Amino acid sequence: MSDSGAGQRRATATPAWTGRRTPAPSGWNTWDVRTHTGMSRLPSGPRVRFGVLGPEGPVLDGFTWRDGLERLGPHTVDGTYAEVTVRAAGHRLRLEFAGGPGDVLHVRAESGGQVVLAVEGLTGHDEPTDRPGTADRAAAGIVRADERRWTVAASAPARRIEGAADALVLVFRGPGTVELRIAPADAPGTVHRTAGVLAAHRAAADRTRLRSGGWLGAAADALTRAVTWNTIHTPDLDRVLTPTSRDFVCAERKGFYGTWALHAWDTFFTGLVASAVDRDYARGIFEQILPYADVTGMIPNRVSDDRGRTDDRSQPPVGALTVYQAHLAGGLSPETRDTALLARTFPALLAWHDWWPRARRGPHGLLAWGSDPVAGDPASATLDRARRESGLDDSPMYDEARYDPATHTMDLADVGLNALHIADAEALADIAGILREPATADRLRAEAATARAIADRLLWDDARGGYRNLTAAGTHDPHVSPTMLYALLGGLPDARRAAAMATDLLRPEVLGGERPLPSVARDDPGFAATYWRGRIWAPMAYLAVRGLRRYGLTGLSRPVVRDLLRLFLEEWRVHGHVRENYPAVGGENLTGFEKRSDGLMAWGGLLAYLAFGELADARPDGWRFAHPGEPAELRNLPLGEGRLDVRADRRLTVHLDGRVLLDLAPDVVVHGYRRTGEQVTGTAEGTGDLLVTPPDGGPPVPVDVRGGHRSFAIGPDGAADVREGSGS
Repeated sequence: MSDSGAGQRRATATPAWTGRRTPAPSGWNTWDVRTHTGMSRLPSGPRVRFGVLGPEGPVLDGFTWRDGLERLGPHTVDGTYAEVTVRAAGHRLRLEFAGGPGDVLHVRAESGGQVVLAVEGLTGHDEPTDRPGTADRAAAGIVRADERRWTVAASAPARRIEGAADALVLVFRGPGTVELRIAPADAPGTVHRTAGVLAAHRAAADRTRLRSGGWLGAAADALTRAVTWNTIHTPDLDRVLTPTSRDFVCAERKGFYGTWALHAWDTFFTGLVASAVDRDYARGIFEQILPYADVTGMIPNRVSDDRGRTDDRSQPPVGALTVYQAHLAGGLSPETRDTALLARTFPALLAWHDWWPRARRGPHGLLAWGSDPVAGDPASATLDRARRESGLDDSPMYDEARYDPATHTMDLADVGLNALHIADAEALADIAGILREPATADRLRAEAATARAIADRLLWDDARGGYRNLTAAGTHDPHVSPTMLYALLGGLPDARRAAAMATDLLRPEVLGGERPLPSVARDDPGFAATYWRGRIWAPMAYLAVRGLRRYGLTGLSRPVVRDLLRLFLEEWRVHGHVRENYPAVGGENLTGFEKRSDGLMAWGGLLAYLAFGELADARPDGWRFAHPGEPAELRNLPLGEGRLDVRADRRLTVHLDGRVLLDLAPDVVVHGYRRTGEQVTGTAEGTGDLLVTPPDGGPPVPVDVRGGHRSFAIGPDGAADVREGSGS
């Protein structure tokens, strides 16, 4: 996350939201941004919160990742099942919810202390709700909310205590377990069904939830929960949003905004992470920032309820990259991928792409980060704001830069920005081709080729053997960060230079080591192991690794991904955190607020997403499947065809809804795998055997891989064409 600082305090126009809303703002869910320990009935109705009884009364508030939030459990996209564990007043409280669409909520609350329930948003109480002070009565009653009568029923005795005028507060006799049912008074059912309902919802969630194991550990759980638990409802928009962190955006949770905020590149990375969980869900996340683009096409750095929008600046152009990657990962063939995602996002992404060269031409005609002057905003058109557009707010790369009022940019042409814009053009060109806009595709490819040649010539530093930012005076800036590896993502160097520069940058004293890809080189004078001055950030790591993979530098990318996964899993195991950023030095505790590392940020899941790619990676030419070298499993990836499972043990097997598609020897790698109703195609390399299932599901066809490459095309009834192929 970045840009918690100043911005325009202007009213944010409500965009015209169109299309299907996923998730829909209805039913019971955990989407009240103020709490993890309750559910609200949307679009209106009662709100329930749980806590424990402390020495000074009920403890119902807080439970942020800094204060009492112990462990987030499973959470389905639609809220049909959720678990959370918190600690307060010396007691642990574990909650299970069965909510989702509909009117009936079932809850199990288990604690070593006395459980407290607050039912809020009421317009009145009906008998037999207990009067305040009445002890050890069955906790059952009728309350009124949203012009409806609701039944509150529980399995244990309770006493009612004083609360707010619009609330019913019950304290249950404890310690122990309380089961509750909250439903309209005319809804059939009893609290005695709660255990069965919870078990059924839990089992249904388990059947389809993304899972991982072996080398991947609990990475799938961590990635999923960091997205689903950060989904919130915004009453002013009457929309469900997924900011990258609900704590970060909520003032009541010690965050920086009122009740919601969206940031540009945060949203696109969150959408990419969510694409591994649910395709419709991811589409809704990608789309939530696009309506806020201005008339010039610029997508603002940030929009929020209380602090408006940043009309002076944007954020790194990663929209097309992430949307296209989510599209590719949504199916095994073009026919089963989510073309609706592309069609609905392409116009805004293209307009944003075209905004950059119009608004951000800096030194030597290259792109540079900037900030436009905005009337009434004295902090606009400054170096600080230009730094914030980069997303790397306090990076040492910009310590010596100056703001140029003539160009509204830094006086520093940025390797990362230019490479990202080229990669953006390539992704948009591919999207345009899919959407049958050949003229636009041709224009973007030509633009990318021209920009690539110019950036390669101007940003390459012969003396250092790598790419460096370029000053207005024509000298190469010495600062090094993972953004130099973005040059690979943009396809700037030839293969020889790519390998040499990447090897040099990934030395332990620069960007390598057991905690790889700190946000600035360890031997940089500005390295401080704080925030963007040295911490490890998942978005930066994701883009750098994507660059390494583009050039097939597996020997460099695989150790980096493994070390990043280790950091990710250890933080999840010990603290239940998916972090905003990770420590680049050992022994640093990031749990304190002042450390500026949010404890549950969806984009941290990119480190898990990168690790998934070691087994199964969707690429423009098709899927790549490979054994990671040790046992691992990834299950229930959501595809247009069904659910994909990839398992690595003595062999690597790929399953679709339980049917084996591929069975590989551990030293065989498959590239370019595509499966249509007519044929299965791909290329294999390595040494060993490979079994390929035909498109009609017939007996598997063997392919012998004896070094080099073998291309294969398997038709119906097992008709096979296997020949020498070219590498991918």
